Amino acid sequence: MSRFLPTAARIFLGIIFLGAGINGYFVIFGLDPFIATSPEAMALFEFQYLLVFEKTLEVICGILLLINRFVPLSLAVLSPIIANIFLLHLFLDRSLLLLAIVLVLTLGYLLYQYRWNFLGILERKVSLDGPGKTKK
Repeated sequence: MSRFLPTAARIFLGIIFLGAGINGYFVIFGLDPFIATSPEAMALFEFQYLLVFEKTLEVICGILLLINRFVPLSLAVLSPIIANIFLLHLFLDRSLLLLAIVLVLTLGYLLYQYRWNFLGILERKVSLDGPGKTKK
């Protein structure tokens, strides 16, 4: 069970963000999306380049999570996107608040599972000589 849960969480996030990213391209190109997007969410993307950039990141990270490559990088990139999704649904549009909460919990679980990959960015003093090397 403990080996299955991180994989299931990773695949869940991958599917959600791949689908959301593709759905966003329907909105960008003026087509009817397969999942309706709230006007409150669309108001945040006054400039279309921002929507294109975010949806492209969602597609790339979704694919990377699904193929199990660069998972810590994908989690780091998706963290502010998920935070924004959560805050949007908490304060502006409660329609998908439950999904936003599930995304936050899933991300938190995966960040915990991959915590060893993030320890290097939490170093107080760093050296340009590389990891584990100290100056004499």
